[in-house]
Amino acid sequence: METVVWSKPASERAGTPLLVMMHGYGTDESRMVNLFDHLPAEFTCAALRAPMPIADGYGWFLLDYFLTNDFADVIAAANSVLAWIDSVKGGHSSVSLLGYSQGMAMASTLLRLRPREFPAVVGLSGFVLNNDLLALSESIEVPPPFFWGRDREDLVINEEAIEYTADWLDAHTLLTARTYPGMGHAMSKAEMVDVSAFLRHYVL
Repeated sequence: METVVWSKPASERAGTPLLVMMHGYGTDESRMVNLFDHLPAEFTCAALRAPMPIADGYGWFLLDYFLTNDFADVIAAANSVLAWIDSVKGGHSSVSLLGYSQGMAMASTLLRLRPREFPAVVGLSGFVLNNDLLALSESIEVPPPFFWGRDREDLVINEEAIEYTADWLDAHTLLTARTYPGMGHAMSKAEMVDVSAFLRHYVL
């Protein structure tokens, strides 16, 4: 990854659990950096910048309102993140994932590709990709812990995507689902309290 912002200096990262954080479509890593102070201090957080320029920000792969995606683009983005994780994971006790909006699609895709690698995954105001080729490639034998936080009135993620996401998470993960009325397509301090408790319980 060309741009990564860390929550700790290199001298303080060794042996800590790593939380890889992925932002949403058309934004950048600063959205994730703003969460650092609201997450458990025991973790080293790494906020990644997506590779594809989108308007004034960046994205992991192209999307339209219906969240249509190209499998080749998705896999290319996922492989770039996995390659980066492989380059740093040796210095950490574990690697967990957190994704917001399109970043949740990325986090869940990484989980589908490597279901035994991540002790906990967090998805915020996002979705799981409805992709037949990706579904054919997944093999999740032990349901991994997954936190899904959202506002039921979030108008950005369409109803079909929410329905598919709920069904997939129920079928494949040990799901903790929470809703936050009035939050919209965003993240909140109350949500971060729950995310922190989830990460502490399943990782620490």
